[in-house]
Amino acid sequence: MKAITVSDRDAGVNGLTPAELPYPHAAENDVIVRVHAAGFTPGELGWPATWTDRAGRDRTPSVPGHELSGVVVELGYGTTGLTVGQRVFGLADWTRNGTLAEYTAVEARNLAPLAADIDHTVAATLPISGLTAWQGLFDHAGLTTGQTVLINGAAGGVGSIAVQLAREAGARVIASGRARDRDLVLGLGAHVFQEPDAEPGEQADVVFDVLGGDVLAKSAALVRPGGTLVTIAEPPTVHPKDARAVFFVVEPDRARLADLAQRVRDGRLKPLVGEVCPLAEAPAAFARPRRVPGKTFIQVAAD
Repeated sequence: MKAITVSDRDAGVNGLTPAELPYPHAAENDVIVRVHAAGFTPGELGWPATWTDRAGRDRTPSVPGHELSGVVVELGYGTTGLTVGQRVFGLADWTRNGTLAEYTAVEARNLAPLAADIDHTVAATLPISGLTAWQGLFDHAGLTTGQTVLINGAAGGVGSIAVQLAREAGARVIASGRARDRDLVLGLGAHVFQEPDAEPGEQADVVFDVLGGDVLAKSAALVRPGGTLVTIAEPPTVHPKDARAVFFVVEPDRARLADLAQRVRDGRLKPLVGEVCPLAEAPAAFARPRRVPGKTFIQVAAD
């Protein structure tokens, strides 16, 4: 099968290589998915799990990418809850070959059924971006109706979903992003838009950061006492006064994926799909800075 692999940790994105790999093995409780759409995180080439398995052993050449939508083509021993031919979407394991391949093995529990009226590319936005937005806002920050939330990177894959979820939950949403994204983000439901370099504005009960660096450091001062700073970019070095700071990594959640997909079907959630590239262009897509709102996805197979 065709895939994109990495073998040289020091090479960075220059080490991404198109390759032919053997068809994957379905272990117990696995399914093999024919990948239609896949997502990647640019920073994942720096993650230890990209290079080693759970026991710390080298597993290169490894396949990056962890978001996928596709069709089940094989069931492993003992697998229940899914059937061959079923449309699914979900989150691939961090320490196994990922989704930038024609086929991949995934634990069945990490996949949710996908309705026929949701495009595979749209579905691929939900496993990382959708689950991260939900878990950051509600599981880690406990956002509730009437609170104020500041979302950094509001036009990105995670941020754009977080804006919509927070607005629907009855929160007041302050969105931070580039000036060119103002109309888009306000159209998603943000009450206020501001640029990251603007003078510090009002404090928020929850600050949700996806950018890290200086933006994250400045965000600490914007958390109200008793509030929460949540980040997925890096552990914060500056902590808010009289408030919590949480760094987390998204976890699979089949039930929440199903809920997010239903919101898409109902028109209550509109994920932003950015650039869509064929598998052969995945190395170039990794290397490109983001120029459009949303997230870049790889179309591996046609619907």
